[in-house]
Amino acid sequence: MNGFEYMGVRIPPDVQEIFGRLQTRYELEFEHIVIRDRSFRFITLKNIEPLIAGKDLFAESLEFPFWVKIWESSIVLADFLARIEPVSERRILEIGAGLGVCGIVAAAFGHRAVITDYEEEILDFARVSAAVNGCGGVLCQKLDWVHPADIGKFEMIVGSEVLFHPSFFEPLLHVFRTCLAPGGTIYLAHDGRRKSLAGFLPLCEQEYDIAVQKRRLSSEDETYDILLTRLVPNEGSGAS
Repeated sequence: MNGFEYMGVRIPPDVQEIFGRLQTRYELEFEHIVIRDRSFRFITLKNIEPLIAGKDLFAESLEFPFWVKIWESSIVLADFLARIEPVSERRILEIGAGLGVCGIVAAAFGHRAVITDYEEEILDFARVSAAVNGCGGVLCQKLDWVHPADIGKFEMIVGSEVLFHPSFFEPLLHVFRTCLAPGGTIYLAHDGRRKSLAGFLPLCEQEYDIAVQKRRLSSEDETYDILLTRLVPNEGSGAS
């Protein structure tokens, strides 16, 4: 079996059941993204307005469904990962992955990636997109930051738009301490308009060496300033 096509995109047999399950709940489409001259197709919602109507994208909110769109910061972080030379011993953990852009792109460029989010249905979107893009080996695992499962140690942890509410700052720091391997590095990407980054970084100063770099992403309609943050545990901090 070679799968079937949906909107011109082949759905591989191993994710047809998952795709069908999503199709019963949502109107779906594929979003096209190009990273370093390589084309990707990500399954997304055709109309997110009913889910985000009246909600502020950049407010500190527990109600906004961050998983429903591909964030510009995810594209910037994915491009960054695509430029890193893959190392066989390195595993990358994507936290709060949503549609899984960073982990899938990383896998496509030779990295070993594990994609995580807090609900299985969200991960189903990433499972379909991973298969569609020929990255069927990507692992998708549920990870609740407040009650994290033991999923092992990773040499790199990445996340985009994960600092959306202060109530998750301490749980995230715990995830970093638990999941980052000794000598590992954390990379976070956020739209410069998201104010919560300024509240999070002071909490990191005792444990991590912090570097922040601004990267600009331009589209036909708008230019986005994305802040790429690197956290490296201080020696003896106990962060990893």
